[in-house]
Amino acid sequence: MSSKAVILVGGDTRGTRFRPLSLDVPKVLFPVAGKPILYHALVALAAVPSIKEVLLIGFYDDSVFKDYLKEASAEFPSFSIKYLREYRALGTAGGLYHFRDAILKGNPYRLFVIHADICSSFPLKEMLEFFDDKEAKAVILGTRVEPEVARNFGCLVSDPATKRVIHYVEKPETHISNLINAGVYLFDRSIFDVIRAARTAKAEEAVTAIYDFDDEDPSEILRLEQDILVRLAQTDGFYVYETRGFWRQIKTAGSAVPANALYLQKLFQTDFDAPGLAKPSATIIPPVYADKTAYIDPTAKVGPNVSIGPRARIGPGARVKEAILLEDTEIKHDACVLYSILARGVRVGAWARVEGSPIQADQHSTTLVKDGQRVQSVAILATDVTVGDEVRIQNSIVLPHKDLKSDVANEIIM
Repeated sequence: MSSKAVILVGGDTRGTRFRPLSLDVPKVLFPVAGKPILYHALVALAAVPSIKEVLLIGFYDDSVFKDYLKEASAEFPSFSIKYLREYRALGTAGGLYHFRDAILKGNPYRLFVIHADICSSFPLKEMLEFFDDKEAKAVILGTRVEPEVARNFGCLVSDPATKRVIHYVEKPETHISNLINAGVYLFDRSIFDVIRAARTAKAEEAVTAIYDFDDEDPSEILRLEQDILVRLAQTDGFYVYETRGFWRQIKTAGSAVPANALYLQKLFQTDFDAPGLAKPSATIIPPVYADKTAYIDPTAKVGPNVSIGPRARIGPGARVKEAILLEDTEIKHDACVLYSILARGVRVGAWARVEGSPIQADQHSTTLVKDGQRVQSVAILATDVTVGDEVRIQNSIVLPHKDLKSDVANEIIM
């Protein structure tokens, strides 16, 4: 039985929390562990033989994905990849319904739906087996988080014996469960009946409500989490598969650093000789990914959990740890970069120090409180920022094209 997959990629009016990194590249194409965020979901889908087509749905301009789709089509020949552009933001379920004819073409038996902005071990094969075993209509991937952060996500209550979902609330005001929605779904074709019913109900509500329509139908905007999953929880056939693998959201720019660590660790553990992985040595602490055009001085110490992009240069005596360096970055001699992201063309001077604060890969926040104010835990330098010799940048976000000649701590430099 054939299957399809939909990856929800959003659009340029979303992902504002990923700025300033998304000023140059859409969040889903930002490199994590040396590859675009989108790539990691495609790798998981390629391991499912029944998937013959992957559809990206969003409202970016078509040109945004044109080049990457060519690369991906060559790298993943087992399925075709297409981008379907919404004429406006329709919501996570509205886009599915709008393109239902394209999705149902070829009569697929099952449909994976994946949010692009997650980092996961993607247990898709296990979800398929679970789906068939339960004779389910819908399966949601769930994961456990600390109770104090669960309310930031969609929370699930399931039958302990059968794993049937009996209650779902998106970002509840009080504690319901620490089992949360991990943003991966497996549906049968009946999901479109549920979306249609939700759309009809929303249209009926709009008749008696006052909206600023802008001459557009508000019932077209539907969200999987708030409008659909709540309905599914009131029916039979909706189950949760609880993953034991790693998972986290990639919402903020800082969250790319722990996601980078998770993907690098997985790659190092499963494919020690994978292309791009630097060989462990006295100065390379694995895992480290380095583009073949990057240069690391033999006296520099790099790792763990570092990704180094094309044409990046790390000078003598430099120290780099828990960081992402994009293309054409340069770290001069004896400089230090820790818990940081350096965007394209960033220059870090000799004896300079760019650092964030340690963050655990399973920690679902990238902020911390310093001196009574909440600041970014990861230091982020946007495109073409220059840090002068012996300058220290700590827990700060610096927007593009800035020349920093004095120390900065806990600030956003506009």
